[in-house]
Amino acid sequence: MTLTLDQAQLIIKAALEKGHELNLKPLTVAVLDAGGHLKALLREDGTSTLRPKIAHGKAHGAIALGLGSRTIFNRAQEQPYFVSAINNLADGALVPVPGGVLIKHNGTIIGAVGITGDNSDNDEACAIAGIEAAGFTPDPG
Repeated sequence: MTLTLDQAQLIIKAALEKGHELNLKPLTVAVLDAGGHLKALLREDGTSTLRPKIAHGKAHGAIALGLGSRTIFNRAQEQPYFVSAINNLADGALVPVPGGVLIKHNGTIIGAVGITGDNSDNDEACAIAGIEAAGFTPDPG
């Protein structure tokens, strides 16, 4: 299965609705397909200029390693040299904190969502909500 633009937009819409429900700071949401290509990105009013790269980096790391960014975050604490080396290989595009969630369909990775703007746990909760709203299984790590 291939992640469609309509599905990516639904994920973003539901993730932002969750952020509004929780009264979070303005969010930026990036959705990547299984190949790590940007499918959709939305930046709410009031977000800082680096947020799109952060959201992309969270999702990109998840796709690149096949791990939700919570696992990458834990690994960074346990094996900082390994994650630093991986980030160098990724040209610095890896953001190893929660908020990068794999999108799975029948156990297969079909994409990832990266969210930034609030604290990492809240970013992750919004990503999970968006993925579930689109009928997929989230894997935050």
